[in-house]
Amino acid sequence: MKILFNPLSYISFPCILGVAFLLTPLSASAIKLGSDSNPNSQYFPEISGTIRPMLEWETSTGQYRFQVRNARLTIGGDIAPANIEYFYQMDFCDMGKMKVLDFFGKVKVFEGFKVQAGQFRIPFGVEPFRAAHQYYFSNCSYLGKEIANNRRVGAAVSYNIPKTNLSLEAGMFTPYSIADHNHWSKKLTFASKASYRIDQVTLTTGFQTLCPDKVRYNMADACVQWKSGRWTAVAEYMFQHYTGNAHKPAHSYMVFGDYRMPVKAGIFNFLSFQARFDGMTDHSSAIANADGIIFTDDPARNRVTVGTTLSYVAKNGMSLDLRLDYDKCFYHKGITPPAGEGDKVVTELVFHF
Repeated sequence: MKILFNPLSYISFPCILGVAFLLTPLSASAIKLGSDSNPNSQYFPEISGTIRPMLEWETSTGQYRFQVRNARLTIGGDIAPANIEYFYQMDFCDMGKMKVLDFFGKVKVFEGFKVQAGQFRIPFGVEPFRAAHQYYFSNCSYLGKEIANNRRVGAAVSYNIPKTNLSLEAGMFTPYSIADHNHWSKKLTFASKASYRIDQVTLTTGFQTLCPDKVRYNMADACVQWKSGRWTAVAEYMFQHYTGNAHKPAHSYMVFGDYRMPVKAGIFNFLSFQARFDGMTDHSSAIANADGIIFTDDPARNRVTVGTTLSYVAKNGMSLDLRLDYDKCFYHKGITPPAGEGDKVVTELVFHF
C-alpha cells in the first residue's frame, strides 16, 4: 500500500531535539540512580540557554545586517552527587549555522581534583572562556575570537588546591578541528592554565602548543582581573610563536572596564557602561595554502569600543540585556577591512534562561 502522507517527514532534526530537551525534566524526575531512600541520588538535569538577536550597521559602507548570533542550549548535571558530572552544549543558530560545541564528562577523583574527557575548550586564556550571556560587548575581542578560539577533543585534569585560592588545569588534545574525530596523528595539542586570586584581584597565566597542519605554534597568556563593588577591569595579553620561523610572532592584547549600577527603569534594574581597547598584529592560523606555506589570515588592527547596557536580572539567575555598542577600527595603511570588520554600531538583545 502506498503511503500518501507521512507526518514524520515534516519534522526536522532540530524540532526533535527541541522536544526532547523540553521533555527531559519531566522524564528525569522519574529516574533515580541509587537508593530510593536517598533524595540526593535523583537525576535532575539543569537546562539553560542564551538567545542573542542583533542588528549591525557598518558605518563605513552604510550596510545593515540582522542576525541571531547565538541560540545556545546547555544541559548539565550530576550522575553521582558531587562526584560524576556531565555537560552538553549546542548552538542552534551561530549566525545561521548549527554547531555542537561541548560534550564531556567529569569525574572527581579526590577533593579538588577532577578528570575531564570529551570535546571542550582548551584550558588557555580568560576571554575565550566567557559564556555567551557573560559577554560585556556585542562583539568578542580579537584575542578571544581570532587568536585563541580553540575547542578540541581530548582529556584534561583540574585541581583546586584546598584551603588556597590557586587552581591548576592541564590537558592533552587532538590537533584537528572538532568537525572530524576520525583522524589519527602523532602530533598532539597540550595546554595548561593556572589562576590565583588575591582579594579582589585574579591572576591567570597559561601555555599551549598546537600543530593544526604542518607548522606547530606555541602560545603564552597572562591576564589580570579586578572586581570591586560596581567596577570591573580586565587586561589580557597573548604571545604566539611559530616554529621554524614559518611566520613572524603574533601579539594580541585587550583591556576593558565596566561600571555597573542599580537603577529602576521599567523592567530593568541595572545600567552599565563599558569601554575597551583591543588589537592584534599580523596573525596566521598555521593552516598551509596549496603551496604548503602558512600565511597571514588576519591582518594587524586595533579597535576602540564603547557601549552601554540596560539589564534585567532576576533572583533565579535569568536575565535580559539590551546593549548598544560602537566599534571604531584602525587598520594599517593599505589594508581594506573585510566586510563586517569595519566601524559599526551594534544593538542586541541577550535573553538568558
